[in-house]
Amino acid sequence: MAIQIGAKPDAGFDDPLGMLKDCHRRIERFLHIQCVVVDRARGRALTEEEAAAVESALQYFRAGGRRHTADEEESLFPRLRRGLTAASFEELGGLESDHRDADELHAALDTLYSAWIASGRLSHEDEQRLLTATKRLKHLYEQHIQVEEKIVFPRAAQVLDGQTIAAIGQEFRERRK
Repeated sequence: MAIQIGAKPDAGFDDPLGMLKDCHRRIERFLHIQCVVVDRARGRALTEEEAAAVESALQYFRAGGRRHTADEEESLFPRLRRGLTAASFEELGGLESDHRDADELHAALDTLYSAWIASGRLSHEDEQRLLTATKRLKHLYEQHIQVEEKIVFPRAAQVLDGQTIAAIGQEFRERRK
């Protein structure tokens, strides 16, 4: 990720909830690239700049997106489940379902964009599939991120103690080695 002068630095492993929010901003930026390119480039080959931007986005979701899901599902969500009643946190099941749906949509985007880059064109039907998948993914993430940032992360900050937060941060660090 390029450094932007004057930008707020990303959160570190001592602030895993902040790291998850920072990741949400990257998800939004890379998804925006995928949405804009499919909308602007229909019916033609991608420019070198568009192809490079899409490749960067695809690579981010292959690695960073999967790591983000693991951070939530393997580190944060289990600790929240242990600390709260089932009725208090029914959102977690929906978020995990969103992760599965997002994985399927990302796989479709990866396949379709890779074909477009390789062959220079997509059929009208594949363009429509790509357009539909990007719109569905954008809508999914808008809802998903709202639930996490307005409900889940604030609740986690309230109920998880400093030692638990530190353990989560350490697990995040281990995933990035």
